[in-house]
Amino acid sequence: MYPCCVLRKAAQNGTRNQKFNRLMKRTLLSQHQHANQTMNRERNQYPQIYLASQSPRRRVLLTWLGIPFQVTGARLDETPYPHEKPAALVARLARQKAHAVSVPAAGALPTAGALILAADTVVELDNRVLGKPADVDAARAMLRELRAAPHRVHTGVALYAPATGQTCTRRVTTTVQLRAYNDAEIEAYIASGDPFDKAGSYAIQHAGFHPVQELARCYANVVGLPLCAVAALLHSMGIEISPQLPALCYQQFGYRCPAPDKGILL
Repeated sequence: MYPCCVLRKAAQNGTRNQKFNRLMKRTLLSQHQHANQTMNRERNQYPQIYLASQSPRRRVLLTWLGIPFQVTGARLDETPYPHEKPAALVARLARQKAHAVSVPAAGALPTAGALILAADTVVELDNRVLGKPADVDAARAMLRELRAAPHRVHTGVALYAPATGQTCTRRVTTTVQLRAYNDAEIEAYIASGDPFDKAGSYAIQHAGFHPVQELARCYANVVGLPLCAVAALLHSMGIEISPQLPALCYQQFGYRCPAPDKGILL
């Protein structure tokens, strides 16, 4: 058990999880519709920030911080090195994703003074990396394994300033226990198509499956972007954000954060 960090029963969280999914759709639409006027108004306050991720969940979470940003992508081989630990893997990949955006092969170079934010998340079970499932069989196997024992979710986040070459990296780790869902629930969840772009084959915020029984500390980390760690990285580059993050997590997720989790500075 994790004192003071226990999630409410899954059934009690259903409404807030549905709210997150609806809000995610509205936020993405609103971001597209108002991007130009928002960017023009706020660019004088912030440097140009690029989010090197195509994840819609990360886009929504970063939007909550109230800073203007643009979305880009970074393609690279995410295969772990031999004997590379999961916690080291996410930090390395976050840095490499951030750096990949600025090279000529990635397209137009970012504007002068730009910052590039990148993240990588994996699930660790018994010292093994569980990434995104390749197919139905892989998703089924992961979900069966994960319900049997606690696991850890690692996210590496990196903020890179191409103009100076400075890179700041943090890693956040959250221990998670899934509930004792049955095989029929697994099959229904797989049929929804939701597991296939998720590390470990599940989304903590999924209203229909609601897989998590309890976790230690950072809910947003399990979603895919630890907001307190991102805020700490931005602070290191001279950027302050206004939202109170524990209150924000309670508002959006119904989760009472016991304390801000900035992770480990690497």
